[in-house]
Amino acid sequence: MTIRVRIAPSPTGSPHVGTAYMGLFNLAFARHHNGLFVLRVEDTDQGRSRPEYESGIFRALQWMGIQWDEGPDIGGPFGPYRQSERTVIYREHIRILIDKGKAYRCFCTADRLAEMRKLQHQNKLPEGYDGRCRNLSEAEIENHLQNNDPFVIRLRVPDEGTCVINDRLRSEIRYEYNQIDDQILMKSDGYPTYHLANVIDDHLMRITHVIRGEEWVPSTPKHVLLYQSFGWEIPEFIHLPLLLNPDGSKLSKRKNPTSIDYYRDAGFLPEALLNYLGLMSYSRPDQEEKFTLDDFVSDFDIDRVSLGGSIFDLKKLRWLNARYLRENYTPDQLWLKFTGWRINPEFLSRMIPMMQNRLHTLGDFIPACSFLLATDVSYDTALLTGHDKDPGEIAEMLQTVIFQLETLTDWIPGNLQTALELVAAFWELPIRDVTSVLFVAISGMTVAPPLYESMALLGRDMTRRRIMDSIDRLGSVGRKKMKKLEERWDMWNSVRHQTNGEGNQP
Repeated sequence: MTIRVRIAPSPTGSPHVGTAYMGLFNLAFARHHNGLFVLRVEDTDQGRSRPEYESGIFRALQWMGIQWDEGPDIGGPFGPYRQSERTVIYREHIRILIDKGKAYRCFCTADRLAEMRKLQHQNKLPEGYDGRCRNLSEAEIENHLQNNDPFVIRLRVPDEGTCVINDRLRSEIRYEYNQIDDQILMKSDGYPTYHLANVIDDHLMRITHVIRGEEWVPSTPKHVLLYQSFGWEIPEFIHLPLLLNPDGSKLSKRKNPTSIDYYRDAGFLPEALLNYLGLMSYSRPDQEEKFTLDDFVSDFDIDRVSLGGSIFDLKKLRWLNARYLRENYTPDQLWLKFTGWRINPEFLSRMIPMMQNRLHTLGDFIPACSFLLATDVSYDTALLTGHDKDPGEIAEMLQTVIFQLETLTDWIPGNLQTALELVAAFWELPIRDVTSVLFVAISGMTVAPPLYESMALLGRDMTRRRIMDSIDRLGSVGRKKMKKLEERWDMWNSVRHQTNGEGNQP
């Protein structure tokens, strides 16, 4: 048997370090056993999936040295490797489940489901679909279809019995079926959910081992049930521990940079980042912390994975990166690393238009724009608040900047300006009161090159990191305040869209 493993990222945002983490362990497992490593794109979320996000994932993983054997960009014998191109396959298989009585059409409206959840919450009942459409008669189903009533297709979970999962790292895991919801398998738009597409693709692509994050453990009974419903062999499940923040919470961009692009733009070496991810939940037999990908593959043993937690510590990563800089490169080789990063004519020349009218001598150039080449900037926190501004209010204002920036698809100066103008309108402030704080957060200075052009050049992930750092300096925004702020922000935007008749933001 040829071992086949896969990763299946969704192209809905910046490439996540968690994708690289899973990719590394899948790659090492495949290479160590002379198997094959597949990359499949799960792009069934048509509202959020974008081609540029997909290409960004490919570029980021390849930058780190993670290369796959089959995928959308290189093909393979079991394609297509984008789920959006496999919808006919899913519809054929959903018909099999319906004919077998393993799945059913659900015609419940959004209003009816909302009322159901409300009553469940009020009566302190377990939340989940109540099965109203499980036993519709053929006549009732036909009537709905004749009326063109929209429907989803749900998995028919047994009323009783136990699902037993044999996870390689966790031994036996048991779930009672009466505690599992009738999962939606196909949405009303005809696109599958993750659960259906994942199982069908893994089977048809002959995946032998499913190595993924432990957040998928609760979904595994549904996957096992689907395998059984189709009469297919179940792959071996291996659920790796999640990447964690230093406080033990799940790694999130609110507490740590999560984008691979951030680490590239901040000047980390790809081999150091890959090495560091290899230390997550794993120790090599020789206990050496610095190693190459070939070293990692050569003695890789999935059974050495520890379930104790994988703390992603930026200080440890910086320490490891420093070792690579000192130990792996001659000065000439290091210079090539600099020129491949941002110390090159293409990047530096983009700063010239921003700086030309501000220069008295050529020697003024680097000091004035050094913040665009720095990993972080340092400054007196008082510069964020001035003499009379409340730190908490400034922190909340910066958080709404984050809210609005995350809606942008095109990271260009004009869109950045519009975003900050909307933030100013929300707070009923002059735009200068917003931009003056952003100047400090982004550059560490009260006077700097043009803000919007600087943010565009710095990039989405570096910009976000600096704003989050400023929020932390001001004391952060507590959980309760964050929830209220999000509610106010969403309400304001809802009213604004209704009043202005606005559609998608830039």
